[in-house]
Amino acid sequence: MAFYRAQIVLGLRDYARRCGFRNVVVGSSGGIDSALTLALAVEALGAANVTAITMPSQFSSTGSVSDSERLCRNLGIDLLTHPIGELVELYCRQFRAATGHEMSGVALENLQARIRGTILMEYSNLRGHLLLTTGNKSEISVGYCTLYGDTNGGLGVIGDLYKTEVFALSRHLNAAREIIPTAIIDKPPSAELAPGQKDTDSLPPYEVLDEILKVLIEGERLGPEEHVHAMQKMRELQATDPGRQLVTRVRRMIARNEYKRRQAPPILRVRARAFGSGRQVPIAANYS
Repeated sequence: MAFYRAQIVLGLRDYARRCGFRNVVVGSSGGIDSALTLALAVEALGAANVTAITMPSQFSSTGSVSDSERLCRNLGIDLLTHPIGELVELYCRQFRAATGHEMSGVALENLQARIRGTILMEYSNLRGHLLLTTGNKSEISVGYCTLYGDTNGGLGVIGDLYKTEVFALSRHLNAAREIIPTAIIDKPPSAELAPGQKDTDSLPPYEVLDEILKVLIEGERLGPEEHVHAMQKMRELQATDPGRQLVTRVRRMIARNEYKRRQAPPILRVRARAFGSGRQVPIAANYS
């Protein structure tokens, strides 16, 4: 984890310098991805040059807001609060008046992400800060992200780390002292775009998903130990009908979401095979 940490910190510092950015802004959800992104940004650029914005909605837990506040106190950075509840309600009313349809389901979930993305871009434009995206490799792989929402930004800091590595690196950062609140690391991952939502409602557990992704995306480019572990998990899955169905489902999700990855910002590469120029597949193809 120390190697990944050093790569990301150096990569962000160098990218910002070369592109003429002194400051960055990050949406702080109270989740593990934004927490790690903020912590690495502070290490790379200094606390005075990092701003966080929390944008709670009606589905945001009280803990998510308080966890963001505690994280930013630990990091010594400014945290701005911009609730989005009224904006969501206004948009839904106007959409209903214009179309005769109620905003619900995935449309309502993505609306929240896009309102947040717009707020972050407004701040970025106003202050000239580089907006950092917070998506990890697991979610980017299977399209568990919103175009023009949480994919808004100029650079993806942890986009080449699988979700399990996000947790591992967060614990690594906390080795000397608590930087990322333990509550953030321990709580079940959730986009908090619907009541009681958890990532596992849409995805297999990350401990399983990441091993599948490593084989399908990186394969023999994995390190020896990592390759052995991932292949063993894959063999276990392929030995059962549900396991084979899961692998097929994940393979299709990866292929079908190339269009999202093509429109996402560049990421800092830390692994042997990364999305972008390191791995490209056709967008227009039949993946049924």
